[in-house]
Amino acid sequence: MSDDSRPSPSGTPVAAVIPAAGRGVRLGPGAPKALRALNGTPMLIHAVRAMAASRAVSLVVVVAPPDGTAEVKTLLDAHALPERTDFLVVAGGDSRQESVKYGLDALPPGIDIVLVHDAARPLVPVDTVDAVIEAVRDGAPAVVPALPLADTVKQVEPASVPGTPEPVVGTPERARLRAVQTPQGFDRDTLVRAHDTVTDDVTDDASMVERLGERVVVVPGHEEAFKVTRPLDLVLAEAVLARRRANDGF
Repeated sequence: MSDDSRPSPSGTPVAAVIPAAGRGVRLGPGAPKALRALNGTPMLIHAVRAMAASRAVSLVVVVAPPDGTAEVKTLLDAHALPERTDFLVVAGGDSRQESVKYGLDALPPGIDIVLVHDAARPLVPVDTVDAVIEAVRDGAPAVVPALPLADTVKQVEPASVPGTPEPVVGTPERARLRAVQTPQGFDRDTLVRAHDTVTDDVTDDASMVERLGERVVVVPGHEEAFKVTRPLDLVLAEAVLARRRANDGF
């Protein structure tokens, strides 16, 4: 939960869209990834609270599995969320891209800035959220939080036979590479135009804006904004929450 003593950032209202319609197969069988428990609370609730922690965010739209909107609405009602923030649940589509589009379609007039945030990044700090918002307010049509890479990256030729060694074809300059996180922030009109124009399958919304030829800028990300994808990530997320509770009663 956010600290209500934080000053409210100036500017027009901001909405956050959280696509949470995926199954999360890499975490194994069971509930959809966004509904997996983290410290006894579904990851989705942590992600919603992370967006609502910013006093600039007036609306959070959760894009739920098509057959799970009632369950997600019940989930939101059952957990304490900031009263100053409105919450809306809409049905998602067959792909992340389609689900984000449905979330955009549900936004009311008057929202000029849109955040798109992965439900699987439940622990992003509010300072990162606010930094993305402020960069959009400063004129960037698209903003992504990102971190420098700790590892050297190799470009390979995919193996013709799965499981066999892959030949290296290049080593990109690590200093010019970034690991991208969310929330990604956008001028609403730009993001809507991207979703209306780009039909190729992309891995994030900023890539769609890049296809339009619009400028995308990077702001510093945070190590705690990692994506919970594998069982080991759950262990790390629990450790982060335990440290927060010990340090500041989170």
